[in-house]
Amino acid sequence: MTEQVNASGDKGASGESGASDAPGQESTQTPAYAPAGSDTPVGEVVRLDLKTQLFRFVLTGGLSAVVDLGLLALFQLVFGFPVPVARTISFIAGTTTAYMINRRWTFQSEASKKRFLAVVVLYALTFVVNIGLQTGCDHLFTGWGWADPIAMTGAFIIAQGTGTAINFIVQRTIIFKH
Repeated sequence: MTEQVNASGDKGASGESGASDAPGQESTQTPAYAPAGSDTPVGEVVRLDLKTQLFRFVLTGGLSAVVDLGLLALFQLVFGFPVPVARTISFIAGTTTAYMINRRWTFQSEASKKRFLAVVVLYALTFVVNIGLQTGCDHLFTGWGWADPIAMTGAFIIAQGTGTAINFIVQRTIIFKH
């Protein structure tokens, strides 16, 4: 049994272990809804377990990657933009999509300027990592004679995979920690 803290600060017992913060810890974040199939009343703090959050993060990341890679291909291969420019546009669209879904669904957090600014700083740092890896790997792969679409996709997988790992770890342990 774990304690949960509702929006008014009242503590209540829950039969789902690991579904909320440690006993006695209060959180200022209250989701607007309880997870489907949960006994938790609406308005109570619910922290999903690592496995569930990771699954949702990966699923959201897959959708966001479609947005990101689709725009990257459009701007780089169709319109001929340089890799850093095409990747900047696609990165912004993909990470915005990921943030909006992950904030509510994966981490079940309400809007917060402080949290939003922390995510912007995190995304700025992972952007530098992403652009560096995308540009470097694309250059390396085309130098090996890979076709442009294959080089772009290979570089994208490496850059996005690295950025995704960094984002999940920092968001779960620091930004959206309940």
